Amino acid sequence: SICTILLIGCCLVSCEDDDSPQPMPPSQSLNKIMPLGASRVEGNRPEFESFRYELWKLLVDGEWDIDYIGTLEDEASYENFSDLPFDNEHEGRGGWTSGRILDGIDDWLEQTGAPDIVLFSSPGGNDALTNLPYDQTISNINDIIDRLQAVNPNVTILIEQLAPGMSSIMTPELTSYFNNLKEEVVQIATQQTTDNSRVIPVNMSDGFTDAFLADDVHYNEAGARFIAERYYDALEGVLKK
Repeated sequence: SICTILLIGCCLVSCEDDDSPQPMPPSQSLNKIMPLGASRVEGNRPEFESFRYELWKLLVDGEWDIDYIGTLEDEASYENFSDLPFDNEHEGRGGWTSGRILDGIDDWLEQTGAPDIVLFSSPGGNDALTNLPYDQTISNINDIIDRLQAVNPNVTILIEQLAPGMSSIMTPELTSYFNNLKEEVVQIATQQTTDNSRVIPVNMSDGFTDAFLADDVHYNEAGARFIAERYYDALEGVLKK
């Protein structure tokens, strides 16, 4: 057979290569959860924390049948909880904008299979930090949701009203961008919710302070716990048991 040659960026990649996306073994969990986003999902212990570990502990404690899914696993060390090792799969990439996430999402979903629940973390956060065009950011966020719903028409998406950065970096321009995103996320959730797929805004902004940050934008342990608790409160009405 003839292999199709794909032009990706500036490189020619043959389909004979072994680096094409390979499906993972399908999860049998009642609740397949994909943490999706950038560095706030990825974490970088010991410099800063992801919310994933703190949320996982809450979910284990609540005796929920859950499985984090993603094509990535971070290499940090995590203590066992209730004699279980941390489930560290995720889809968080430090520094990635909404456009880059949109470009990658189809391949990731092909590998992981369809999630039941997506935790869409800080959508547009890196776009704001690099002052990318706001309208394009909103378009990208909507397109990402479209791709998720195409793979699973019944998916539930928890989309963050993102927590601010350190007050010292929140210029009037950046604050405006964040505030606009905070309001727009509610509209996106309403517009993108279907009869079968709920898109639910989760307010990570109100009550979030500098005390929750390890640096200009990333969570310390207290911040990770704050975000995790907000997610858990929303997930209790979504998870299957």
